[in-house]
Amino acid sequence: MKKLQMVDLKSQYEHIKETVNAGIQEVLDTTTYINGPKVQEFQKNLEQYLGVKHVIPCANGTDALQIAMMGLGLKPGDEVITADFTFAATVEVVALLGLTPVLVDVEEDTMNISVEAIQKAITPKTKAIVPVHLFGRAANMDAIMDLAKEHNLFVIEDNAQAIGANYTAANGTKTKVGAIGHVGATSFFPSKNLGCYGDGGAIFTNDDELAHTIRGIVNHGMYERYHHDVVGVNSRLDSIQAVVLNTKLPLLDSYNQARRKAAKAYNDAFSVNENIITPAFDTTDDDHVFHQYVLRITNGKRNALLTHLQEKGIPCAIYYPIPLHKQKAYADTRYNDADFPVTNMFAEQVIALPMHTELEKEQIDFITKTVLEFIQ
Repeated sequence: MKKLQMVDLKSQYEHIKETVNAGIQEVLDTTTYINGPKVQEFQKNLEQYLGVKHVIPCANGTDALQIAMMGLGLKPGDEVITADFTFAATVEVVALLGLTPVLVDVEEDTMNISVEAIQKAITPKTKAIVPVHLFGRAANMDAIMDLAKEHNLFVIEDNAQAIGANYTAANGTKTKVGAIGHVGATSFFPSKNLGCYGDGGAIFTNDDELAHTIRGIVNHGMYERYHHDVVGVNSRLDSIQAVVLNTKLPLLDSYNQARRKAAKAYNDAFSVNENIITPAFDTTDDDHVFHQYVLRITNGKRNALLTHLQEKGIPCAIYYPIPLHKQKAYADTRYNDADFPVTNMFAEQVIALPMHTELEKEQIDFITKTVLEFIQ
């Protein structure tokens, strides 16, 4: 059996290496390293794929979130509601901009931000909601957009883990996540479903004026060289990363389908054990692209299972072991631990297993057998 990897980027590269290598060589030959033709090509291709008017590439996913908030003109003291159960980057940029993070609980069935909790957290100071499409699953965007419209709030989609997922609205229409809110942000970190070979990110919007503002922000606030019209940052996608992303983008749907196939195999195997809760998803739907495959272990043996799997050579991880409201950097007297029952439960139960496009049946069989033998 091939060695198990949490993410097998080497095997994935073997299938695309000729195209990637040729594209990188072209960049080296032309020396168009920053904002070159390859970046512009990727921007247009991603706009077409997402069905969005504007894609603005940038240096990484954290920058994408920060720049989106800067572009919206959020001011210090404005409250931004987001999920307690997610990676810290989502709330990190809120704090960096002097905004006020407002953390809320998540739903038990989807692991995404709770619409009920959002509604309770809205105050006159609330200016934005940041739903995170966690682990690759689309959040409840109909309800979130309705709340935003009712209270005149911005919606910033954190799409770092779910690029390629579709959201099916109540009226039956499908839209790519990240292209539903006022602005979306994503990461192209190598392990993402659409990942480059370094850091990279992008911002999406259908708002022409907002797109114009953001294009200035990513490039030191310049629209014309040495004319700084807005306060900006240095956050640009380099051409070599664009080559990798352009190569992978036409394959993204097949990559995501491979992930769903692996998730179904995991789910089928674990369905026999009442102490294991698997991610719920409809195999005929495409609202989940499984950036991570995350189980819940309900009999108190999660930590022991983590150690057992590591001893057996099976990579695994806990996403996320400490809720954001308990992190030293984001602790606040406003938070009552009792308001985060689902997040706190997840922190004690979740464990992520290998999930990538190159998983083989033999590997999944070995992983599931090892888990089931331990969790009785």
